[in-house]
Amino acid sequence: MRLHRLPKLLQRLLPHTEWRGPALEGKKTLYLTFDDGPIPEETPFVLEQLARYEAHATFFCVGQNLERHPDVARQALAAGHRLANHTHHHVSGWQLPLPAYLAEVQQCQQMLNAFGEMHRPLLRPPYGRITRAQAAALHPNYRLIMWDVLTYDYDVTYPAEICLRAALAHTRPGSIVVFHDSQKAHRNLRAVLPRYLDACAAQGYSFETL
Repeated sequence: MRLHRLPKLLQRLLPHTEWRGPALEGKKTLYLTFDDGPIPEETPFVLEQLARYEAHATFFCVGQNLERHPDVARQALAAGHRLANHTHHHVSGWQLPLPAYLAEVQQCQQMLNAFGEMHRPLLRPPYGRITRAQAAALHPNYRLIMWDVLTYDYDVTYPAEICLRAALAHTRPGSIVVFHDSQKAHRNLRAVLPRYLDACAAQGYSFETL
């Protein structure tokens, strides 16, 4: 069973987390996010699609990929997108003690700071897995971003047509939508993202960074 949107009861189990973006008066706004990059195989494709709709997005970056592909990250910044923290090695908070998890976040943030990030940092825990203690420790310095729509584009068993229909069915003003600029998501990302952007733009949505 795929839960594209977690029930509010489960969301409340994690205080300090954000599941939807701000509602902007008079606008139908979506907050597109892309996890696990930047990588040269997929991120430039995403940037090309976003540019077609003058869409801005937030890229939750794995620190290792920032180290390996800084030029790709700079392309995203130059296009008006935002870089954010996805830990240095894409780790599950459920499997690490608090000091080790905080070190993972800090290592990635040091990479992001080198790109000139000046806002209050954003963090999305990989897999959405973070403990209450980790969230409480990070919340004073980070906005902890979860999602309103998880597309499951990374699921290689998920047909692209169903992936698209489900993502559109769950989309609403203020949705934080998760795609992945990763090689695992290659098939669905390329089949779904252009059509998702086109359908949402036709419905009058605009696309902003968090």
